[in-house]
This record gives sequence, C-alpha cells and structure tokens, in this order.
Amino acid sequence: MAQQPDRDYVEYASGQMARLHRVAYFMCGDTHRAEDLVQATLVSLYAAWNTAKRADNLDAYVHRILVRRFIDEKRSAWSRILLRDRLPDRVEESGDTVTDRAAIVAALRELPVGQRAVVVLRYYSDLTVEQTAAALGCSTGNVKSQCSRGLANLRAALGPTTGDDAHAVPPPQLAPALRRATNSHQLEGHR
Repeated sequence: MAQQPDRDYVEYASGQMARLHRVAYFMCGDTHRAEDLVQATLVSLYAAWNTAKRADNLDAYVHRILVRRFIDEKRSAWSRILLRDRLPDRVEESGDTVTDRAAIVAALRELPVGQRAVVVLRYYSDLTVEQTAAALGCSTGNVKSQCSRGLANLRAALGPTTGDDAHAVPPPQLAPALRRATNSHQLEGHR
C-alpha cells in the first residue's frame, strides 16, 4: 500500500500530466521529446516532493522544473542529433485551423528558448507575469521583455493578417490558437 506522500504525488502528477505534455510540446515542437521532458520533470518533482508540496505555488514550481529540463536539453549535444532521416507521415485536415496551427507551431519553434518559454507559459498556461517569473526564476521585467520580443517575433513570422491590425497577433487570439492546436489530431499523440 502506497504511503500518503506517494499518493499525493501520484494524484498531483496524474492530474497535471496532460497539461505538462502540451506545454512541453509547445516548447520543443516534438511529441516524443515532450514526453521525455515531462518524464524528466516528474522524476525531478518526485525526488523533491517533500519540498515541492510546501511551495506557495506548486504549479509554478513544476513549470520551473519543466523549463529548466527543456533548457538543459537544448544545451545538450543530444539535441543536435536527428534520429530519423525523414518526418513521419501525418493526416491532413481540412480548414484554416490546420494552416493556422501549423504556422503557429512553426513560428514558436523559431523563437529563442527564453522567449518561447515565456510565451507558452503566459498565453497557453495562462500564468500571470509574476507566476511566469516564479516558474522561470527571473524578474518580472525579464518576463515582460521576453514576452514583448517573443510576440514581436511571432507577429513577424506569421505575417500580415487582415485589416488595420495587419501585423498584430494579440495575446487574446494567441491563447485560443494554441489551445486549438492541442485539440487537434494533427499533433499526434497529444492529449
């Protein structure tokens, strides 16, 4: 029979796994790497569970672990090795949401690591500036500047839309677009 701390951990991890996987996917752009990031995050969380469960904001604590694992992976030599010679075939869907989703995911992949982490935590995970700063272990000013630069880079990458706000990708539209992307079969293996 599992002890109480283990039950608390299992309950928390089970409830957050799908969300952590989506956040990891938006940071790295690959389902399998996202699974590895979540696994590494949950292993680290388990090792520090007694400390973590006393944190003021457990979700921010876990996001911080996830972002650190992502940054560590990007620094690793393994991140530069391509294990497949071609991408797997994907089922195409009809409609503009596939085009929008593909463009957003591609634009996110082009962002520097820090900007990508801030944009995903702010507009997908709906964290406040303060929560994002806590998760990343940086100042709120750094979050604001990284977010501003990240959104500017997304606007440039996504190009003009229509109307007077031709170069705008306002945050209220970014969050639903990220959520639609995670609800698609296009992101295979995503739950």
